[in-house]
Amino acid sequence: MTVQTVPPVNEMTTAQLDELIEALQEARSIRSEREEPPAWHGEILRQREEAIKNGTDRFLTLDEVEARLRERVR
Repeated sequence: MTVQTVPPVNEMTTAQLDELIEALQEARSIRSEREEPPAWHGEILRQREEAIKNGTDRFLTLDEVEARLRERVR
């Protein structure tokens, strides 16, 4: 294990902040690949797939999503 000295975030340069963000994203990505998704996630996906199959739900086009978002903002 190595010991790293990290300055307080509010004292970091933009380059240091970018480097830190990159390192955190990489660490999170690696950790996510190793972890199993939670059990509830699979159940939600099964429910959504069933809703699509039986017609109680449907996919939206990008245009439909955009229109809905615009309505909410108004």
